[in-house]
Amino acid sequence: MSKSVSQQMQQLKQMLLAHNQAYYELDAPTVSDHEYDTLFRQLQALEAAYPELKQSDSPTQRVGGQALAKFESVPHRQPMLSLDNVFDRADLAAFNKRVCERLSQEQVEYCCEPKIDGIAVSLTYEQGVLTMAATRGDGRVGENITDNVRTIHSIPLRLAVEPEQCPLRLEVRGEIFMPKAGFEALNASALQAGAKVFANPRNAAGGSLRQLDSKITAQRPLSFFAYALGECVAGAMPLPTTHAAQLACLQEWGLPTNKMTAVVANPEAVLAYYEDVMTQRPRLDYEIDGVVIKVNSIVDQVALGAVARAPRWAVAFKFPAQEALTRLEAVEFQVGRTGALTPVARLQPVLVGGVMVSNATLHNADEIKRLGLRLGDEVVVHRAGDVIPKVVRVVQHHRTEAEGFIVFPSQCPVCDSPVQRLAGEAIARCSGGLRCQAQRKEAIRHFSSRHALDVVGLGDKIVEQLVDKEMVAAPLDLFQLTAEQLVGLERMGPKSAANLVSALAEARQTTLARFIYALGIREVGTTTALHLAAHFGSLEAIIAADVEALQGVSDVGEVVAEQLTRYFQDPQQLSMVRDLAALLTLTAPPTTGGSVQPLLGQTWVMTGTLSRCSRDEAKALLQRLGAKVSGSISSKTSALLAGEKAGSKRTKAESLAVPIYEESAFWAYVDSLERLED
Repeated sequence: MSKSVSQQMQQLKQMLLAHNQAYYELDAPTVSDHEYDTLFRQLQALEAAYPELKQSDSPTQRVGGQALAKFESVPHRQPMLSLDNVFDRADLAAFNKRVCERLSQEQVEYCCEPKIDGIAVSLTYEQGVLTMAATRGDGRVGENITDNVRTIHSIPLRLAVEPEQCPLRLEVRGEIFMPKAGFEALNASALQAGAKVFANPRNAAGGSLRQLDSKITAQRPLSFFAYALGECVAGAMPLPTTHAAQLACLQEWGLPTNKMTAVVANPEAVLAYYEDVMTQRPRLDYEIDGVVIKVNSIVDQVALGAVARAPRWAVAFKFPAQEALTRLEAVEFQVGRTGALTPVARLQPVLVGGVMVSNATLHNADEIKRLGLRLGDEVVVHRAGDVIPKVVRVVQHHRTEAEGFIVFPSQCPVCDSPVQRLAGEAIARCSGGLRCQAQRKEAIRHFSSRHALDVVGLGDKIVEQLVDKEMVAAPLDLFQLTAEQLVGLERMGPKSAANLVSALAEARQTTLARFIYALGIREVGTTTALHLAAHFGSLEAIIAADVEALQGVSDVGEVVAEQLTRYFQDPQQLSMVRDLAALLTLTAPPTTGGSVQPLLGQTWVMTGTLSRCSRDEAKALLQRLGAKVSGSISSKTSALLAGEKAGSKRTKAESLAVPIYEESAFWAYVDSLERLED
């Protein structure tokens, strides 16, 4: 029995060591967090049952991976420990019981904070100046990444405190991470350039910090949260005696801490905090995989101490797995609004983060090639909140060689038109245009969507029927529909039909920016449409603009300019646009075609309902004039633009003596700028 247990422990050890190397050193994880945690707990359980078989090089006794040879090694003055995990209410109760018993207390106060899914680092400040930054490494020795960390704007190079008032030496522990928006933008840019894409924000952050050239790190959208202190030579200023107060002190000194940190009184409050953070998780701008629970009293932390790899006074309460293992059964191809063929993975249904997943996006042919994906492969699927699930990696060592290759169709699966892939593009497209029923449906959905003409009541199922029954072949046909025709559709009664006809009539009064966006021109989103409308002021001016003139617009580069000119030079497209424009009433804000930015450096806030344009268009105009547009009033606000029914923002502006522009005065000011440019 002992021999088989020893073999099992050795096998688990080797598997975990291999996974550690892939995760910490190569930034290329081979299993999901859930799978790793399961293996780790199996080894822990065996070591607890057979302590005589536990080895000093067990992964349960270590943290992370070895320092990379290409970086200078940095010994940590105090070990950077990892955290033990708890996964449910029973685990949490057991942790709390151990803490209370060791401290001989009936109850203990805890400090809770989100567990950021990033890279743990140590920052050393001497007399308030950043002198060293290091990764965790193996917990005892890390990698010197000082030059790269200096490029991260959220990390101060000097603390916001007088040298005589801060510790002589202060070591700050924290997490460097990549916000979700920055991660998506980085991967989108990499895909376009044909470069490597990252599996998740943590890998992107790790890869960015391990650049030998700090100029590359400087281009990456990295951020930082401080979460604890390491070694501290306090000097004349004593440090606070609770974890929460120490974090507040770091915040005052210019080191960002997580605003969701909270002090709670008991395990029930910890559970409530955990559930609240898990609810907010999809809306956060950064990835988290649980919450960290720490004994708040520093004296109690010291008394509790640590085991080989983890403190006894803190644990990570992990969220349910958002990654799961399943099998790729088939790949189907969907046709989008611009003809783009998107491969969709059909999976063996699997529970991911509490939701049953059977489909996942594969993006394009380059992504399939990067993954090395084949039909029948065992794959890891990732789901985050409401984001469409995606295949993040293939379990290569489970491959049987019976898997089949994925072949992109040469003809559109909907209309049989030839599929084209232009040089330099990652996306294959159907060449059928509006002749393709799939493109027709998507074009009409887009045309009537909320940020376009916003046709209330024209949902996806109605669009499906209108196209399938050949009642609508192009957006222009929508405005010819009658209530009598619509009543014949499924789930469309006389009242609903009348309401839809009325909504279409209302949609004929729209703005130039909404109309430009509604056309569905490639690369032209809502912001670009707003800038085009604000810059040129009329549809004909936009149509007449050449590539050079278009590139004079904020947010319009060469690629976007070429897409716009190509679209309007197509006789069929241009005819449709002019027919639509003749039917609609388009309002446009005053132009801002020149280079004058009189509001540069100012911060403006808007409130109330504007009559001459939408709030989005007014925001775009203010930005074109150089202003930063904020959502809240403060003493630093330069001016308030007040429309009808202005509320509490106006009251606060008055109390702070912030200048208030009524809408009529604001437009008179803008008109005067136009006259000056002329």
